Amino acid sequence: MPTTSHEHDTLLARRQRALSPSYRLFYEEPIHAIRGEGVWIYDAEGRRYLDAYNNVPVVGHCHPHVVEQMVRQASVLNTHTRYLTDKPIELAERLLGTMPPELGSVIFTNSGSEANDLAVRISRLVTGNSGIIVTDCAYHGTTDLLSGLSPVTGLPTGPGVFTVSLPLKMTDAAEFRVLVRGALDNMHEAGIKPAALLVDTIFGSDGAVSDPAGFLKDAVDDVRREGGLFIADEVQPGFGRTGAGMWGFARHGVVPDIVTMGKPMGNGYPVASAVLRRELADAFGRHQRYFNTFGGSTVGCVVALAVLDVIQNESLIAHAAETGAYLKDGLQNLCDRHDVFTDLRGTGLFLGVQTPSGDIAARIVNALRRAGVLIGAAGRGNAALKIRPPLPISRSDADYLIGTIEDVLRKDIEGA
Repeated sequence: MPTTSHEHDTLLARRQRALSPSYRLFYEEPIHAIRGEGVWIYDAEGRRYLDAYNNVPVVGHCHPHVVEQMVRQASVLNTHTRYLTDKPIELAERLLGTMPPELGSVIFTNSGSEANDLAVRISRLVTGNSGIIVTDCAYHGTTDLLSGLSPVTGLPTGPGVFTVSLPLKMTDAAEFRVLVRGALDNMHEAGIKPAALLVDTIFGSDGAVSDPAGFLKDAVDDVRREGGLFIADEVQPGFGRTGAGMWGFARHGVVPDIVTMGKPMGNGYPVASAVLRRELADAFGRHQRYFNTFGGSTVGCVVALAVLDVIQNESLIAHAAETGAYLKDGLQNLCDRHDVFTDLRGTGLFLGVQTPSGDIAARIVNALRRAGVLIGAAGRGNAALKIRPPLPISRSDADYLIGTIEDVLRKDIEGA
């Protein structure tokens, strides 16, 4: 039976009593979600919402093949990597098969945060340097180390962390190189050498800065000449979201030293990893051991293998390219006709629509939630609408998304 307003308020009050206030809820009017299927989320009142925000269920909420494999393996064995089992090996081999041949070793973790934390640790150990370059709107995770590498949170940057301010529109690939060169020069003045350049290769927290394709390469070359590594954070662009291949770095014509991945790897089940050059793995292994009780668990690996199955069997990378281009064309049409949209960026099924301010973006996001569509906001001042649906989104779903955005603009924004 549908929930009542009183039951909703009671649940909210229980949450506020039992959970830390550090938790936040999406939207001014929180959704009491009870079920997900494909690209839809259903609330306790039976209303459905088009999920155009969640990159976690990359192959769709509760995909039958993923759920079936999870349940099957959980009923047989779930253990860790200190026993010899076949699934972690099979998953590592499958992941490496999607990577450039220079990347030859896998370390499993629970989350993208753990993978990024480990990647920074490896880069500092192997290079002997301490400096890390990130963008000034970056978000890379929740650990103490990564909070200092995630300026978008508003927390102070950590020791040895240098930031670059990414322009929302770059005229050519040289712009990013100039920015990173400036950060390297600032490091030198501080007596610090670079350990790594760490970026999310779709720059999602910066507002989905994707073009021109290839703009990362020259900056990466400069960092390497100074003794540093390139860490590609693929938590958001990975697993086919950009439509240009399995990984976001592919658009830039560069091979990372370390690739990190997280949430989408298990379609919501906690499994993640860092993939790195074999020589880095060997150097790290000579000095430190790494064991994670749940990283590389049998069930987690089976779930991740199922996700790879679905991406391949349903041709979701090509689908992301085709449906993403269709969606982007529709959004560009809106941008051309509505002054509140000042820019459109992104590729595949990760798109950013710029608005004049965070207040306007928040009004649009909350109006869309009331209209049955879920998106988010990102970028400087949270002024960019962030659109990143599960990959199976159809053209008719995209039409619904575009039509609902237009209705909201006319009724709630321009007509307000």
